[in-house]
Amino acid sequence: MTRPVRKWVQLEQPRLGTRVTFASDEFFGAKERLIDSADPVFIADKFDDHGKWMDGWESRRRRGPGHDYCVIRLGVPGVIHGFDIDTSHFTGNYPPQASIEACMSDLETPEEGWVELIPKTDLSGDSHHFLDARDNEIRSHVRLHIYPDGGVARLRVFGEIRADFTDVDGYVDLAAVEHGGRAIACSDEHYGSMHNLTAPGRGINMGDGWETARRRGPGNDWVIIALGQPGVIERAEIDTAHFKGNYPDRVSLEGAIFDSDEQAVLGDKAWQTLLPETKLKMDQQHYFDETRQAIGAVSHVRVSIYPDGGVSRVRLFGQVHG
Repeated sequence: MTRPVRKWVQLEQPRLGTRVTFASDEFFGAKERLIDSADPVFIADKFDDHGKWMDGWESRRRRGPGHDYCVIRLGVPGVIHGFDIDTSHFTGNYPPQASIEACMSDLETPEEGWVELIPKTDLSGDSHHFLDARDNEIRSHVRLHIYPDGGVARLRVFGEIRADFTDVDGYVDLAAVEHGGRAIACSDEHYGSMHNLTAPGRGINMGDGWETARRRGPGNDWVIIALGQPGVIERAEIDTAHFKGNYPDRVSLEGAIFDSDEQAVLGDKAWQTLLPETKLKMDQQHYFDETRQAIGAVSHVRVSIYPDGGVSRVRLFGQVHG
């Protein structure tokens, strides 16, 4: 994996409930920093009681046999497709090698059932290491081993959530990341990631939404969302929370059934109008049900904004299609 595939969800996000439950040692850097959603930083003159402050998980220098490791419990179990072991800013103190295991367990910190996804792999300092997992099982925990010790700035876990809708009665948000919804492609995400659109809760600020650059030519911006499972959309919500001088003037929704995400990106002729172009207002939730058009079950929804701007969240409530 040279770079993470954009359509995959970062399963390690704390906002999904992910936690680092154990570390063999965290003398120089707290284990929680490993999954911090912000990019790691380096502050040259920052020190604490243990020495130089580093933005990552860092163990002390090991003087005996063995190696260090930590355990991460995913907030929502998922199928893991790849990792990024990020050693940014760790130069003379990064681990020379690492490996990764995963398992499915109800325990906080499992001891059994681990399966190796990434064998022992060489690392470099101050670098991203994108690694392909090639797994197809749902996992709840990840265990990162470093050899023999040192510091890792961030661990990113890329994958997908396969929700179980067996006992669902009524309609649910089929776009929600916890239900398997994923943004798979967009025209632009200069200021904010498309993956924020399906995140839990309301956005905390403008950075916690999808925002495009200012459009200076013709056309409009768009994003395609793959639903967790095909369904009939009965209500849509477009939330422009925190976007005031930069919210889109209008929005429209289209839906269709596609066999794959790749087909959805290329299938212009298949889209049907779910919501015609509709005016938006700044910094508020917009609910659409009466204006929604009945087009049957869909697997993907294309959200078009006119001409550009920022949207905090998109909710697509519907009946699961059997």
